[in-house]
Amino acid sequence: MEADRSSTAIARIEAALARIEAAPVKSGDAEAELVALRARHAKLRTAVQGSLDELDQLIGGATG
Repeated sequence: MEADRSSTAIARIEAALARIEAAPVKSGDAEAELVALRARHAKLRTAVQGSLDELDQLIGGATG
């Protein structure tokens, strides 16, 4: 009897998880995430460009 109740509870939990995973993401959430990712990308791109500029200067100084 207890095993049946446990099995039923597990099945209900799995069904709930499936519904949560299948639920669409709200467009506002996705839009905010996209804006944050774009800002992070721009910041990383600037940092990488600065590092590359420094490397160019070091290489130029070593060969010049």
